[in-house]
Amino acid sequence: MASSALICGTEAWNDLKAHVEEIKKTHLRDLMSDPDRCRSMMVEFDGMLLDYSRQCATVETFEKLFKLAEEAHLKEKINSMFSGECINKTENRAVLHVALRAPRDAVIQCDGKNVVPEVWNVLDKIHDFSEKVRSGSWLGATGKALTDVVSIGIGGSYLGPLFVHTALQTDPEAAECAKGRQLRFLANVDPIDVARNITGLNPETTLVVVVSKTFTTAETMLNARTMKEWISASLGPEAVAKHMVAVSTNLPLVEKFGIDPNNAFAFWDWVGGRYSVCSAVGVLPLSLQYGFSVVEKFLKGASSIDQHFYTAPFEKNIPVLLGLLSVWNVSFHGYPARAILPYSQALEKFAPHIQQVSMESNGKGVSIDGVSIPFEAGEIDFGEPGTNGQHSFYQLIHQGRVIPCDFIGVVKSQQPVYLQGEPVNNHDELMSNFFAQPDALAYGKTPEQLQNENVPPHLITHKTFPGNRPSFSLLLPSLNAYNIGQLLAIYEHRIGVEGFIWGINSFDQWGVELGKSLATQVRKQLCSSRTKGEPIQGFNFSTSTLLKRYLEESSDVPSTATSLLPKI
Repeated sequence: MASSALICGTEAWNDLKAHVEEIKKTHLRDLMSDPDRCRSMMVEFDGMLLDYSRQCATVETFEKLFKLAEEAHLKEKINSMFSGECINKTENRAVLHVALRAPRDAVIQCDGKNVVPEVWNVLDKIHDFSEKVRSGSWLGATGKALTDVVSIGIGGSYLGPLFVHTALQTDPEAAECAKGRQLRFLANVDPIDVARNITGLNPETTLVVVVSKTFTTAETMLNARTMKEWISASLGPEAVAKHMVAVSTNLPLVEKFGIDPNNAFAFWDWVGGRYSVCSAVGVLPLSLQYGFSVVEKFLKGASSIDQHFYTAPFEKNIPVLLGLLSVWNVSFHGYPARAILPYSQALEKFAPHIQQVSMESNGKGVSIDGVSIPFEAGEIDFGEPGTNGQHSFYQLIHQGRVIPCDFIGVVKSQQPVYLQGEPVNNHDELMSNFFAQPDALAYGKTPEQLQNENVPPHLITHKTFPGNRPSFSLLLPSLNAYNIGQLLAIYEHRIGVEGFIWGINSFDQWGVELGKSLATQVRKQLCSSRTKGEPIQGFNFSTSTLLKRYLEESSDVPSTATSLLPKI
């Protein structure tokens, strides 16, 4: 029995449940024929244009969704987040990733204290340190400049910074600032990832950034110890202080590891890992690669969306509109997935990052008060840059399951190319697909159209496209550091809106803990079996059988006491 406190027990929710049955009777072909409706479903902000007219929704739908937002106290929840209230109830924490990119003169309170000066103390420290490294005033143990950076982290400490790094690599300004430097990310505990990261690197010119709030994350710390051994074996143990720095709040463990605590960069409990790219987690490695001035533009872009989200009325508020549309598609239409389709290769790591932000945030089965929710929350996120995705999974999107699509396009390419004799330049070719695919999904192709084209009868059903597949199009003016920050913040807040409406806690992630604890038991068993020959015990038949096979067939693997760095 649903609790009366759940959003699904409200009149607004039930009104939408009835309304969706009416919407299902209308095809997007008909909805798109109304120019006034389409005009009302376009929003502009700061040079970007959002067109959500290809959603299976009417003006009346949005009136009902705004009522749902009112029932869910969306505005009050947004205000509570920006005010530093403890909205992450299960961990007793505020949620203040907006403070990470707030202007220096902003005031954002947490526990009665303005946290913005603390944020800028860390940013200023990053600015100073990154400039020392980039200018060559901070040298490695042998007196060589540190031109290569390996950032060690996992989850949000890896995916967010990697997305931004990949997006900036081909931006002309950022690329110019990064000349002669390289940035790599080490996340997987698999030694193959270590091997790939150290291939071609010289310890004398390498700086390692270890990102772990507690300095206890198992995968990160094993990789950190491996890189420490790589540096020490070549340059001596004393070189660690010059070649390794930390992003952490646990200074005793940082010092015990061998890193000078003065070279540790702080972040805070009110920053969730998947929302931490604007903290030292991302800003430090990105500043080492591109310079602080470029990264500051990225922060300003994110901040511009923060203010838009906080102040704009819902009918003109991009993250709110997108969040409400996700709720509409997931909870009322019953579409479980969402495709993120950026028409820019620079955004190739955007979907993997949003996959984590979204699915770790909203993959919940209980309300924030711990009550089981009798409706689906969260989305299965996936994506690939166009036009690559068109030759991969678009077949399913066009003629298989209904999957709402996010089309993200850019007016000005980072790297324009125009070949003489070609009808259009390369970016126009890309963008032709960006404009065509949403219409193809919306309109489809009918058997009557195929008959008129003299398609053989036995192929009619195969070539019929049902259409009526929802999407939205977000057109960015360019893809510089500022726009990349904007795009990040739009999706962060969109995901927050979904959680606020569903009444779940988008800011904890207890679901990742169980597997970790079970892995600890397995780790102990592997150690005792390899070093002491102890039998496998305490596991079910299936796991015991797999462990036995693994131990028997990997008996030639060096023991944990043997130091062996991977080689390629």
